[in-house]
Amino acid sequence: MSDATTSATTPAAAPAKNRRTLIGRIVSDKRAKTVTVLVERRAAHELYGKIVAKSRKYHAHDENGEFRLGDTVEIAESRPISKTKSWVVTRLVEKARTV
Repeated sequence: MSDATTSATTPAAAPAKNRRTLIGRIVSDKRAKTVTVLVERRAAHELYGKIVAKSRKYHAHDENGEFRLGDTVEIAESRPISKTKSWVVTRLVEKARTV
């Protein structure tokens, strides 16, 4: 009976952790295995209450180099991969339009 309970609670069978995820647009894909993702959000100004657009850039890991400039992607927080990179691209939300 103890064998059945230990095999069910192995770390490999455990579900993935709830990680922070963000959706943003790729603004740079020039580096190897790294993309720069611009995440924009809208928040009310603390004093005046006006809706203000705020943005931040994140460096995200792109192992196969499959994402391109202008793509909208979802990134998830992960362990630190380098000095500035601790996010990983998880999926493509929308492909960039070609003009």
